[in-house]
Amino acid sequence: MKSLTVLFCMAIFLFIPRPVRAQKVELLWPGGAPGAIGSTGADRPTLTVYSPEASKAVGTGVIVCPGGGYHFVAMDNEGKQPAKWLNSLGITAFVLNYRIAPRYRYPAEIEDGERAVRFVRFHAHDYGISPERIGIWGFSAGGHLASAVGTHFDSGKPQASDPIDRASDRPDFMILSYAVISFTTPYTEKGSMQMLLGPHPDPKLVRSFSNELQVTAKTPPTFLFSTDSDQTVPAENAVLFFLALRKHHVPSELHVFRRGPHGVGLGQDYSSLSIWPTLLANWLRVLGMLR
Repeated sequence: MKSLTVLFCMAIFLFIPRPVRAQKVELLWPGGAPGAIGSTGADRPTLTVYSPEASKAVGTGVIVCPGGGYHFVAMDNEGKQPAKWLNSLGITAFVLNYRIAPRYRYPAEIEDGERAVRFVRFHAHDYGISPERIGIWGFSAGGHLASAVGTHFDSGKPQASDPIDRASDRPDFMILSYAVISFTTPYTEKGSMQMLLGPHPDPKLVRSFSNELQVTAKTPPTFLFSTDSDQTVPAENAVLFFLALRKHHVPSELHVFRRGPHGVGLGQDYSSLSIWPTLLANWLRVLGMLR
């Protein structure tokens, strides 16, 4: 009878829901974001920190920018899931919840992305990562945000009163997944462009954030993933960015899969795409980010 009681108690224990370890949420601007029009959650951009097991940590951090056409943020399949995948490689992930339209338009979204890199670099040692091993990963419109940060960076503002703003906002590498890139070609995803820049944007601003036109030799090494059958953000966006990187001799890698709809995240629900995270892991390994 005693053994039956023990087994019964063990069975109950096995089916008790385990508490999920709470992730730390950091406010990018504890005192209020620039241009904030309120003090609600929609006005306060954040980073949710996902840390790997200490024994697996490799000292690399990645800021994840979910997509959503600049009018919502896909925090699960393009935020939490990639963060957990990064953790499995020993990488610390920071999922960015940035301000969105119609409440906010440019420059708020770009400011949030730039601030995220500065914030993580300034606090790098607090998270057990190197300030020289900080990447940015964007999906869809989040890929546009990531590529904007990776082509419009500076080395920091030495005279800034906020010490975080003195840190560089240049990512050390970029990962762009079915990313919106171009605002000046037939391949433009016009919905994202209009959400970011408004319905009648200044042509100079359009060109400035057609990010394939902003690539230089200082643009970070980049991994690009897209699909030929993506009807929302054509693969030409990735191809144009890759060609610009190649022109400037920036180390890069491009994978365009034949099949797969837009918004696939890590692609684990599609047998034809499930290999792509492995290709990314190999690229990160060659780049030296998994040591």
